[in-house]
Amino acid sequence: MTMTAAEGTAQAEARSTDDGRRRNPTAARYLSALRRPKGLVGTSILLVLGLAALLAPLVFPGGYDQQGNTALVGPSTQHIFGLDEYGRDIFVRSVYGLRIDLGLILTAVPASALLGTLLGLTGALSERLGTAVQRMLDVIIGFPGLVLGVCMVAILGPGRLALFLTIFISGLPSAGRYARSAWLTQQGREYVLAAKVLGVSRWQLLARHILPNAMDAVIVNAAVWMVVGVYIEAGLSIVGLGIQPPTPSLGVLLNNGMRFMTQSPSYVIGPSVLLLLLAVGFSLLSDAFNEAVNRR
Repeated sequence: MTMTAAEGTAQAEARSTDDGRRRNPTAARYLSALRRPKGLVGTSILLVLGLAALLAPLVFPGGYDQQGNTALVGPSTQHIFGLDEYGRDIFVRSVYGLRIDLGLILTAVPASALLGTLLGLTGALSERLGTAVQRMLDVIIGFPGLVLGVCMVAILGPGRLALFLTIFISGLPSAGRYARSAWLTQQGREYVLAAKVLGVSRWQLLARHILPNAMDAVIVNAAVWMVVGVYIEAGLSIVGLGIQPPTPSLGVLLNNGMRFMTQSPSYVIGPSVLLLLLAVGFSLLSDAFNEAVNRR
């Protein structure tokens, strides 16, 4: 029976799709995670918040420090979260604060995951070096995020750099441990032993076999640390050790709003809602990634 042109095209497209999935199973797995209910909801929340933060200078060209004639006014159609003690729009400041929070988290956490993974894989190059690195990471684990943040502030002073380094350093041990665990698990496998017998270098072993097997755990861990980074920024800024006024962050707004909780509850509730949505978005995304990895 003769195959029509349409049938041939459909079969070719199906074969190319299957070949693409076989060639890049990792990408297909994470795309499937984004299609899960948790992945869809988490991605949607983060996209909305990310677009709001990205477009803040265009939507609110007056900036976050524009003052008015009235102060501590409740929510209205013009001011969704009300006005603060200087007559500034709390919603506008919250969106700009969200911009600062996302900028910190989306730079510090990936950088921490990358360096932590490289540190965890040093054991593949030298067992003594790998053991020494793990002892260093154990020392970092002994300092909780907020305690480490206080130490950073004592050295560098309060501000964005201290927050960045706190989130960055706090995330190193978990990424390093996951990478080392992948190395210890894979080094006794037959294909790794066979590669060693064939004279494959350690760098090639890392790039071709060990690192791909470590990526699932590292990516899920990075998504979890996005949530931790949100709370580190909020916790340090609430006690006055993070971003400094008048620059807004969600933690700064909560710190200022708690003094006027009785006069204007929306001063605290508004930024708290955005902070909660940010944490929920990253949590749902990490759960979706974790389910996709465990299902494999």
